[in-house]
Amino acid sequence: MCLVSHQQNPSFVHSNNKCLIIVYAAVTSGSISVTQALAYGVGGGALFGLAVALAWWWLRKPQDHIFDMPAEGDTAVHLGKLKRYSLHELQVATGNFSNRNIIGNGGSGKVYKGHLADGSLVAVKRLRKGRTQGTELQFQTEVEVIRMAVHRNLLRLKGFCMTPTERLLVYPYMVNGSVASHLRDRRGAQAVLTWPTRSRIALGAARGLAYLHEHPKIIHRGVKAANILLDDEFEAVVGDFGLAKLMEDKDTHVTTAVRGTIGYIAPEYLSTGRSSEKTDVFGYGVMLLELVTGQRAYDLARLEKDNEVMLLDWVKGLLKDNKLETLVDADLEGNYVNEGVEKLIQIALLCTQAAPMDRPTMSEVVRMFEGEGLTDRWEEWQQRRLSHQEFSHSHIQYPYFINSSSYIPSNDHLSGPR
Repeated sequence: MCLVSHQQNPSFVHSNNKCLIIVYAAVTSGSISVTQALAYGVGGGALFGLAVALAWWWLRKPQDHIFDMPAEGDTAVHLGKLKRYSLHELQVATGNFSNRNIIGNGGSGKVYKGHLADGSLVAVKRLRKGRTQGTELQFQTEVEVIRMAVHRNLLRLKGFCMTPTERLLVYPYMVNGSVASHLRDRRGAQAVLTWPTRSRIALGAARGLAYLHEHPKIIHRGVKAANILLDDEFEAVVGDFGLAKLMEDKDTHVTTAVRGTIGYIAPEYLSTGRSSEKTDVFGYGVMLLELVTGQRAYDLARLEKDNEVMLLDWVKGLLKDNKLETLVDADLEGNYVNEGVEKLIQIALLCTQAAPMDRPTMSEVVRMFEGEGLTDRWEEWQQRRLSHQEFSHSHIQYPYFINSSSYIPSNDHLSGPR
């Protein structure tokens, strides 16, 4: 039975006539038998009928408007054995990227809480839409860095999604959020971070950064409380590698446009655009001060009482007046050990020295936590401070560079676990 009449599709009749002529010529020339010709005709007709039926079904079926076609240039990203998720799968997991599921919001994109079909929780980082050079670079950077640096205190990547217009990264969900969110944005019955937990977070973050700097040589360039995540056991996990740079062993620094968050950026990076492992050390030191004080690295509200917007300057001012008890986070309600607080502050001040060569490496910081080298380094710092008055970098550098076209500030907001 003919599925399409010649009135509906004249080309169909024409193509069939051509086929009949070819088969007829083959029979008359003796190339094939009549039986073979009939078999070919029936088989060809069946295949053609099947093709028409499939086309009819495709046109009638409801169309899914999500297309997960590989984009050009995908081969430039070394994805290894990472799982590839479909866009539809991640849309379902995040409630079509609902605002209710946003757990992080930064300059590079948003992070969503997601429930996968297998019941597991994930954090889905959706980079800014559109295949811009910046989006592509950040996607490739995060994938490459996380593939190369595998450590207990570094965030691992579960998978990814690439379409012509979308770049998404899928991470394990950190049920306890970040250091920043837990210090300042606790919800409901969330408990205060105890002093032993804060000390463990400080050491875990130091170990993660030490590994990052040495295996291989990668600088993070975004070390801050919002990027130190907390797993279900409150272990520190360094995350967000979108600004990271892989360095050659012979490299001492990289020079780029200044990017980051006010309050965490090392003075030499602001003044020259040069970043190195020591710029990470500076940001880590500021994060330690946040763990001790519970305050933000940069806070205009401090102007009302203390005339200091930078946490580092505020801490130095209180230490000068021997007001240690004023420094400690009031949420701890006195439940801390003075020696432990002094230790963290000493390490923080060593890490935030103005000259990068004076700062310890992250490996040295780890050893200081473990009881090696802190006393000697602290005595050296005090002697150096007495020999020449150390000027504050923030009073000179920040006002100038906040308005500089070379400085691209971060705009990160964390609303909960990620």
